[in-house]
Amino acid sequence: MRATTIHAARDIRLEERPTPSIEAPTDAIVRVTAGCICGSDLWPYRGENDITPGDTIGHEMIGVVEEVGSGVSSFGPGDFVIAPFCHCDNTCAHCRAGAHSACVNVGFTQSGQAEYARVTQAEGSLVKTDGMPPASLLPSLLTLSDVFPTGWHCAVSADVSPGDTVVVVGDGAVGLCGVLAAAEMGAERVIAMSRHEQRQEIARQFGATHIVAERGKEGAERIKELTDGVGADAVLECVGTDDSMKQAFACARPGSTVGFVGVPHGVELPVRRMFSKNIGLAGGVAPVRRYLPELLELVTDGTVDPGLVFDLTLPLDKVAEGYRAMDERTAIKVYLEVS
Repeated sequence: MRATTIHAARDIRLEERPTPSIEAPTDAIVRVTAGCICGSDLWPYRGENDITPGDTIGHEMIGVVEEVGSGVSSFGPGDFVIAPFCHCDNTCAHCRAGAHSACVNVGFTQSGQAEYARVTQAEGSLVKTDGMPPASLLPSLLTLSDVFPTGWHCAVSADVSPGDTVVVVGDGAVGLCGVLAAAEMGAERVIAMSRHEQRQEIARQFGATHIVAERGKEGAERIKELTDGVGADAVLECVGTDDSMKQAFACARPGSTVGFVGVPHGVELPVRRMFSKNIGLAGGVAPVRRYLPELLELVTDGTVDPGLVFDLTLPLDKVAEGYRAMDERTAIKVYLEVS
């Protein structure tokens, strides 16, 4: 099969790799119809994470089941499915507690930017649609494999409640989905911190009521102005850097919670502020399967359209161009047409 591989920093290639096969009774092989590039893929792309040259890359995908193992009974060839990037059995103690991304049998999609992918816990992980969805719905369905549930998880972790004032730090696809989640959960004011006009426009479409372009102390002061000196009731940290985490805590009012889903790189928590102001921190790797039934319904009934985060569509053989576009911030999120 054709698969996206990474060989070094900024060295993305489309190469031939063995098509995955059933290795365990719990497996399913999915023919990928669409994949995408995640903001977290940019960490190894930029050389911030260790790289094993030649490894496949990509963990977000939707597609059609080709084959299932003997332990998979709810899915069969021809089913159109959403594959959470983190695979789970959906039955273990951690899954029952809502921590599906920490399942005792956890697995991860390894070749989402390819023609085929193996899902290691298919029975517990996959969610199928009612027949073959229309092409117009595919972008939003693809967001359900990671980015929309990740933004949703951030809002859940921050305990966003109706009537709240919410600040979202980060205007990438996850941050924009965090805006959408906060608005859908009933926040009265959703403040998106963004300096980019195109991203600001999507944030407004998703429910942002205010845009703050300032950063650092100036950004925190602007949030205080908008909240009569109080600060935000909930803050969503959707980047993963030390600066973004500090920004999040600087915007949070005493007694609130910062939700975080940005993969941490070089983050040092402001523990003294957390302690003195009773500001909590919650979040982590999104338990996608936990949220899929609810979010799939929101997408299919037209309540939300998270697919708007895709502002560049490319064929799979142009995947390296997609990485460059996201790295240079000329694209928010790249949709890859596979088959």
